[in-house]
Amino acid sequence: MRIATSQYQSTMNQSLQINQERLSTITQQMATNKRILLPSDDPVDSVRLARLAREEATVQQYRTNIGSLQLRLTKSEGYLSNMVDEMISGRDLLVWASDGGNAPDDLKAMVAPLETLRESLFFGANTIDEEGNHLFSGTATKTAPLAYDATAPIGSRYSYVGNTKSQDVVVGNGITQAANQNLDGLQDLLNHLDRTISTLQTPGATPNDPDVRAILSNALDGFDSAQVLISGKVANLGGSQNIIRALDANHANISLSNKMAITDIGQLDIGVAATELNGYSTALQATYKAYAKIGNLSLFSAI
Repeated sequence: MRIATSQYQSTMNQSLQINQERLSTITQQMATNKRILLPSDDPVDSVRLARLAREEATVQQYRTNIGSLQLRLTKSEGYLSNMVDEMISGRDLLVWASDGGNAPDDLKAMVAPLETLRESLFFGANTIDEEGNHLFSGTATKTAPLAYDATAPIGSRYSYVGNTKSQDVVVGNGITQAANQNLDGLQDLLNHLDRTISTLQTPGATPNDPDVRAILSNALDGFDSAQVLISGKVANLGGSQNIIRALDANHANISLSNKMAITDIGQLDIGVAATELNGYSTALQATYKAYAKIGNLSLFSAI
């Protein structure tokens, strides 16, 4: 049977192209260690890998959110814990001031540490993070939570100007955790301190004076209320951190499972690929040799 030269060349070129493309594919697979380079390589497993990749991306976003949230909660807990410690020492000072054996000069000596405490609590409440956001103003992060008005009457100069809204962070499928805190209520203690400091500075002030004693008693109640408020927030922050640590551990296990599944489905079997590469290389070389050999044949050689 005679074959036209053009048909023979087309057939050989097609065979060479198929072998060359297959060699290129296997080489790329071996370079990337991936069995599936295109969805058409394995449509079913390609869909499975796409789903696993989406789930893994979601899990990693949860873990990123948890990492940022953990840092913020830890920082907030530290500041609030320091406030509680300062309140304990301030309350002890007021208990001492309420002792009827104190002279007016003794009460005046307590003014300086109370002023320091007042300023420390005020500036601590208005703490900002490295991005310039206030930690304790609810969602109004660009507004200092506590404001001071020097023109207002003593006992009402401090006010809370933030809000009590919650800024929720997604840490799991349908699970959110509040990232922010508010210190609404702390202004009451600061106003009590302001009034107490002014009273203790009054010449001749004595704890045996009913008016002075009433102010000291109210300030002690203010300390108790503020300690309950802040201590409760510290406890909530600790509980929140325990929850998100447990969630992060669960996400880590899911991530490991996803990665193992992705590897099992998509990883290339190097042994099989090497065998195929060798076979196609041999076939390609044989095709080139045959093409060259037959290309040199001529019917005139048989005459």
